[in-house]
Amino acid sequence: MSPQDEEQQLLLTDRQLDSYGENEEERVYDSTEKIHVIGADEGPNIDYYTTKAAPFSWRKLWLFTGPGFLMSIGFLDPGNLEGNLQAGAIAGYSLLWLLLWATAMGLLVQLLAARLGVVTGRHLAELCREEYPSWAGLLLWVMAELALIGADIQEVIGSAIAIKILSRGVLPLWAGVVITALDCFIFLLLENYGVRKLEALFAVLIATMALSFAWMFGQTKPSGLGLLTGILVPKLNSNTIQQAVGLLGSIIRPHNVFLHSALVLSRQVDNRKTSRIREALTYNSIDSTAALTISFLINLCVTSVFAKAFHGTKQANDIGLTNAGQYLQDKYGGDYFPILYIWAIGLLAAGQSSTITGTYAGQFIMGGFLNLRLEKWMRAMITKSCAIVPTLFVALVFDTSEDSLDVLNEWLNVVQSVQIPFALIPLLCLVSKEEVMGIFRIGIVLKDYYNFNLPISVILRIHFSFISIATLPSNVL
Repeated sequence: MSPQDEEQQLLLTDRQLDSYGENEEERVYDSTEKIHVIGADEGPNIDYYTTKAAPFSWRKLWLFTGPGFLMSIGFLDPGNLEGNLQAGAIAGYSLLWLLLWATAMGLLVQLLAARLGVVTGRHLAELCREEYPSWAGLLLWVMAELALIGADIQEVIGSAIAIKILSRGVLPLWAGVVITALDCFIFLLLENYGVRKLEALFAVLIATMALSFAWMFGQTKPSGLGLLTGILVPKLNSNTIQQAVGLLGSIIRPHNVFLHSALVLSRQVDNRKTSRIREALTYNSIDSTAALTISFLINLCVTSVFAKAFHGTKQANDIGLTNAGQYLQDKYGGDYFPILYIWAIGLLAAGQSSTITGTYAGQFIMGGFLNLRLEKWMRAMITKSCAIVPTLFVALVFDTSEDSLDVLNEWLNVVQSVQIPFALIPLLCLVSKEEVMGIFRIGIVLKDYYNFNLPISVILRIHFSFISIATLPSNVL
């Protein structure tokens, strides 16, 4: 063995050295499905044994671009949009600074998830099964599935609301749920044509959201000074703390953590060499940062539009996904492009994209925790069925009651809050464990930072979610 090889083995763990072996059992992506980045923009004199990352390459950045944008859908789902519009309507521009810092906090969590996947060659669900006792792994799987089902109900209902608006009420909520469920087949079809085709679909959906909400931003013309002040000057009072906690909590979705740790495995990285790992971590960080910057701007548009339109009005406390478009239409109208339908198009793109990523995350969660070796279409159908059945029930029961849908959304937010520790605690433990991460484990300062902020944010979010439910009118409880 050469001195360079010996140095590499000292820096990496046995798990990392084994994960790239020729006899490795494929867990997430087949070798033919992965995007190969080795050799891109590399000259004949490249040193494959150096521990330093290679020089920056735009071509490699393009090849690594994709997983971050799929992950960013979790920051743009209908649950987030509802939190944004309620924050804007009730708190005006005053919580924009919190939206910025919540997105930054979410970025740090997602970077840890990507780091885990790149360094180990395995995703979070697989590592939980391997590292924890069987009873703990089973508990984590159940909690992850509950979080996924709760998120999927919000996503599918949001998409169904958009379909109902676009059909002018012809299609009821339950019909929108059935139509949305069919996107599972679109997902399976595109996945068969390669990862890049699926990523291209999400690029189109994100662009649709961006154009729709940017158009609404241009129509309503929010205050520039209000925007700047809201972003730069932290402000919080007793009247807006409920919206603040909801805004903060909606950013981190438990299933999104599992998803991102698996998405980065779609790139072929030789994690036997520290230089390749450092390179992959750099490009994935750029990808994730760019994606969440775009998601922040989209959320900023939504919050600002409703701050301009409804802050201080009597509709502010009643607004939600079901009536937001009609309230906008009554106030701003629109001749050739009614703002009601522009809102519905953006909401539909958010619902459809987040439902597909939910199906994707469900495959990773089920396959990783249970070590199932089913065909992808079978796992997707099982995952989708677990979510669609309760969603269809919700649509049939609450189709005529907007207030009841808001109550349901609050309860689902409570469920998400309870599930957050079951995703983040294993993630923090694994990325700080030297036996798993080698020299790429996180330091004690960063770990303590997460350990301090996690329980506070979870407790506050659950507390104020229950307050929100308790203060609703008795006829909708």
